[in-house]
Amino acid sequence: MSDAPASAADRVRDLLERVNDALALEAEVEIEQDEEGVIRATLHAEDLGLFIGRHGTTIDAVQHLAYRAAAAADDGPQRVIVDAAGYRERRATALHRQADDAADDALRTGRPVALDAMSATERKVVHEHLKDREDVETYSEGTEPDRHLVVAPLG
Repeated sequence: MSDAPASAADRVRDLLERVNDALALEAEVEIEQDEEGVIRATLHAEDLGLFIGRHGTTIDAVQHLAYRAAAAADDGPQRVIVDAAGYRERRATALHRQADDAADDALRTGRPVALDAMSATERKVVHEHLKDREDVETYSEGTEPDRHLVVAPLG
């Protein structure tokens, strides 16, 4: 890839446009980079189910590739977030609801509650959501692809 774009944001745009073309999505690719260097790449189109993939596996894989492509640039970012028409926010909202329900169940029963298997990205969302609570703790168990998060009461 000797003719690859030099900036991290351009590398991410190039990758997403290639994926967009390969999947025949006809999506618009939007790239934003904040003052901290975080690149947010969003695809906009009517149906992005193929891009998101089952349980978000495809979008997570593309995000990993986008990070790797960006990291090779001189101005490599700290983070790359790839989204598809608000999928990340919708999924985070659902995960927060699941986490809150699991925390309530753990406190009510006094026993740990295991959530369904999820990706490392999704486990991080749940850990971050519950980290400030002083009545529960979270930890991961199992091995990929069946690694899951457990919410347990403290004390």
